[in-house]
Amino acid sequence: MPLVEVRALTKEYSKGDQKITPLKDAHLDVERGDLVSLMGASGSGKSTLLNMIAGIDRPTTGNVVVDGTDITRMSRSKLAAWRAQHVGYIFQMHNLIPVLTAYENVEMPLLLLPLSSAERRKRIEIALDAVGLADRADHYPRQLSGGQEQRVGIARAIVADPAVVVGDEPTGDLDAESTEQILLLLQRLNKELGTTLIIVTHDPKTAAIARRRIRLEKGELVEAGAPILKRELQRA
Repeated sequence: MPLVEVRALTKEYSKGDQKITPLKDAHLDVERGDLVSLMGASGSGKSTLLNMIAGIDRPTTGNVVVDGTDITRMSRSKLAAWRAQHVGYIFQMHNLIPVLTAYENVEMPLLLLPLSSAERRKRIEIALDAVGLADRADHYPRQLSGGQEQRVGIARAIVADPAVVVGDEPTGDLDAESTEQILLLLQRLNKELGTTLIIVTHDPKTAAIARRRIRLEKGELVEAGAPILKRELQRA
């Protein structure tokens, strides 16, 4: 069974008198341990899809199943608790809390879980070591470079050992050198730790690290030039 199953997903919202449909009858499977990139024009629905997979947004119709759980049927309170344990999110702008150290920023998701302080410390140390920042645990964001801040953000995303990690333009705010470092880190997390990654990007270089490259075109998910839903129906 796929780790992530998106079935007939449609998202609609109103903008004045106009109805906007960034996603229409979308269908997608993501296997455990996969590395998937999502590309498309601005406003094509990439971040909308990512947020529905992460349980941040809800579809108008359709279902999202992650690790066997249909998250579209969960209440908001249960969904928040589920998300803390099962989804890691890498933001474009890092979203670190300035008054907290790297250690404390990485600790934030764990405060929502029933863990002892010793278990939290162990997980934080492992996560910071995985991104090469074990020696920066006591540094504040202002004392870190942009690339180091993003690595703290990645450590925060993986610290709870989530089922899936999603990234919304994770290299979009970085210079070329930092981008290269982050891409190598994401590849290593995927290959060595088996982290399942779904990345939204405008950057072809970032998309190139993915095993699967999917585009959003006019509300449809397209892979290798064919709408995914139509391909799956043909196989059925």
